[in-house]
Amino acid sequence: MATPVSGSASGGRAAPAKAAEAKAAESEATGKETTGAGAGVPQPADSAEMRPASAALYERAVKVIPGGVNSPVRAFKAVGGGPVFLRSGAGAHVEDVDGNRYLDYLGSWGPLILGHAHTAVVEAVRVAAGAGTSFGAPTEREVVLAETITDALPSMEQVRLVSSGTEACMSVVRLVRAFTGRSKILKFDGCYHGHADGLLVSAGSGALTLGTPDSPGVPEGMARETLSVRYNDLDDVRAAFEKYGDEIAAIIVEPIAANMGVIPPAPGFLAGLREITQGHGALLIFDEVVSGFRVGIGGAQGLYGIAPDLTTLGKVVGGGLPLGAYGGRRDIMEGLAPLGPTYQAGTLSGNPVATAAGLATLTVLAETNPYAELDARATMLADGLAAGAAEAGVPLRVSRVGSMLTGFFTDGEVTDYATAKRADAARYGRYFRAMLDRGIYLAPSQFEAAFVSTAHTDADIEYTLAAAREAIRA
Repeated sequence: MATPVSGSASGGRAAPAKAAEAKAAESEATGKETTGAGAGVPQPADSAEMRPASAALYERAVKVIPGGVNSPVRAFKAVGGGPVFLRSGAGAHVEDVDGNRYLDYLGSWGPLILGHAHTAVVEAVRVAAGAGTSFGAPTEREVVLAETITDALPSMEQVRLVSSGTEACMSVVRLVRAFTGRSKILKFDGCYHGHADGLLVSAGSGALTLGTPDSPGVPEGMARETLSVRYNDLDDVRAAFEKYGDEIAAIIVEPIAANMGVIPPAPGFLAGLREITQGHGALLIFDEVVSGFRVGIGGAQGLYGIAPDLTTLGKVVGGGLPLGAYGGRRDIMEGLAPLGPTYQAGTLSGNPVATAAGLATLTVLAETNPYAELDARATMLADGLAAGAAEAGVPLRVSRVGSMLTGFFTDGEVTDYATAKRADAARYGRYFRAMLDRGIYLAPSQFEAAFVSTAHTDADIEYTLAAAREAIRA
C-alpha cells in the first residue's frame, strides 16, 4: 500500500480562473475546453496581474504581522514572489482572494486527507459549535476521540489531547525525561518536531549540528541536551549511545520523514532504533504528526510493524482544526498530572469543535478505508512526474510513501538530510511558480511534502501531469 517510490519526475494542477479568461474566447471559438481538471493546460499570465489582491493584502500584512505571515514558510521566501492569500476551499480545490482557482496538493500541510470542507466534517463542526465552542471542562467527545485513537494505535494505551503537534512533542519530551531520570534526547538531522527550544536543533521544515541551536533565543545549555544524528544511519545512533547512553532518555523520530521532504525509513532502520533503545533502557518516540492516519489507520507504526513506547499525533487527527495528541504505554502516561508528578496543561486541550472535526475525519476514514485508492492515485502522480521529467531530461527524484510525496530536483538518491540538501532549491522555486501560474498549488518549499486527498480524481492527476510537462518545459 505505501511502498516508497523513487524515480525522475515533475508535477502539475488546475488553472487559475482569471488567468484563463484569455483562453475563454479560444474555447468558445474552437469548442475545445481549456480550463478545469482534465482540460488543456493554459499558458500562464503574468503572476502580478493574476494576483493583485494577494499583493495588496501582503503589503498590509507586513505592517502588522512579522514578515506578513503567521508561520514562516507561508511567506514564499524559499520560492520567490509574494504569498497567495486564500479565501475558500472545496474538495481538491482552493480559491484565492483574486478569484483564481487551484488544484491543491498542500491540503493545509497534510490534515485534509478528505479534501476541503468535507460535508461530514463541516456538519460535525457546525453541530459542535452550536452547542458551545469551549468549556475548559471534560466532554464526552474527548473520551470518544481518545478511545478511537487507542483502538487504531494499540501502542497508545493512554492519550492526552493538546492543541498542536509542537505541544505534543514538547510535552512528551518532558514526560520521558521525568520517567527515565535522564536529560538527553536524540533526534535526527532534518527531522522537525515543532519549535520548542530543545528540539530546534538541526531542524527541518523551514528551520533547516550536535548541540547547536538552530534559532536565536534557544539557550546553548538546552540545545546541548539534544543530540542530532543522520537519519537512516544506525551506526550514528549506536555511536551516540556508546558515548551518552546513560544520559539519553529517548529517541524521537519521524518514522517517515516529512519535514525535509518525504524520505522513507531504510529497511531495518526503525527496528534497529527499537533494539537500541531497549538495549540501553531508553524510550522510543514516534512523531506521527504527519504520518498518523495519513499512511493508514495504524499510521507508520502499523505500516512497518514497529511499536514505539510513545507517539505524537497532529494534522489528520484534528481534521484540519488545531488539535494534537500524545500517548503510549500506560505506565509512562500515568506519570502525568493529576495522576503523577509531571505537569502539563492546556486551557483549550480537547476543544469540543476540534475534537468534533477530528472524530468526523477518523470516522469517515474507518468507514471508507480509502488508503488503497489514495495509494493508487499517489502512485499515478509519482510515476507520471518521473516520466515527464525523464522525457525533458530534467533530474528529479520522486520519493513517496502512501499519499505523501516529494519531488527532489537532484539526480541522486535521497535518504537523509544531507542528500536532500543537494536538491536544486532554486530550480524548485522556478518550477513552483510555473505550476502556480498553471493552477497547481504545491508546497512553497523544496523540502516539504505534497499530499493526495480522497477528493482528488484521476482526471485531477492527469491534469496535474499535463501542467507539469508544460511547467518543466517553461
